[in-house]
Amino acid sequence: MTAVPVSKIELKPTRRRVETLQILGLIGPTALYLLLFFVFPLLIVFVYSFLKRGVYGQLVWEFNVLNYVRVFDTLYLSILWRSFVLALLNTLVCLVLAYPFAYYIARVENARTRNLLLVLIMVPFWTNFLIRTYAWRVILANDGPINLILLNTGLISQPLQLIFTNFAVVVGLVYGYLPFMVLPLYAAIERIDFSLMEAASDLYANGWQAFRKVLFPLSMPGVIAGSILVFIPSLGAFVTPDLLGGAKTVMIGNLIQGQFLTSRDWPFGSAFSVLLMLMVLGATLIYFRKGGRTL
Repeated sequence: MTAVPVSKIELKPTRRRVETLQILGLIGPTALYLLLFFVFPLLIVFVYSFLKRGVYGQLVWEFNVLNYVRVFDTLYLSILWRSFVLALLNTLVCLVLAYPFAYYIARVENARTRNLLLVLIMVPFWTNFLIRTYAWRVILANDGPINLILLNTGLISQPLQLIFTNFAVVVGLVYGYLPFMVLPLYAAIERIDFSLMEAASDLYANGWQAFRKVLFPLSMPGVIAGSILVFIPSLGAFVTPDLLGGAKTVMIGNLIQGQFLTSRDWPFGSAFSVLLMLMVLGATLIYFRKGGRTL
């Protein structure tokens, strides 16, 4: 019987250990970063949500579930409902505006023109979001350019109340998150085989029927991805409602910010934060189930 060299016996385990160390070396820094700056802060917020607020705003380390009970108060439910409606409205408006634009970009034959349009979509990101929101505050003000044009043309006799309304909040949200809808839609539409549209036309389908039966279903992964990317940040937005909506349009993001910075009720703010994270998690799961695998 021939003896097997010891080096050959230890070759596979040694190689496996080296591969394991290489994998840990690649994912280790990222995993450590996520653990320290993502998982650990979430655990702190979760723990704080079960504590009590002291008389002077300090944390009282006593178990308390009333923070989650307060969430279902009529006042807070109305804020939650308003946030959901405005986020959903923003998502729908972005979808309606972005779909034809994404379709046009995907159908442009000149690669240079197509790349230029994609760059123009990303140009707003080169400017700070807060500055862009302040710009809309100037545009929609009572003495802003919109009201001045309408007054000078005689279409109105007094300035329209555009600022500090739900309309202003939706305008700001659409402006801020429209690119997040255009890019996933473009990625999905660009992959579609448009000979299928020609086949639908050969089968006597008009433009609307071809869109409804062929184009839109095939682009559904982009619709779902874009909707999630727009809906989630819109639901937790606080800068846009604060600057454009004022005190009349409080959303869940403003409520959480107020609980931490103004009321100093960290336990209740943490409970609302956990609720918002659960809603975001639900929307993310829908994305991965419906559209994430096929995009």
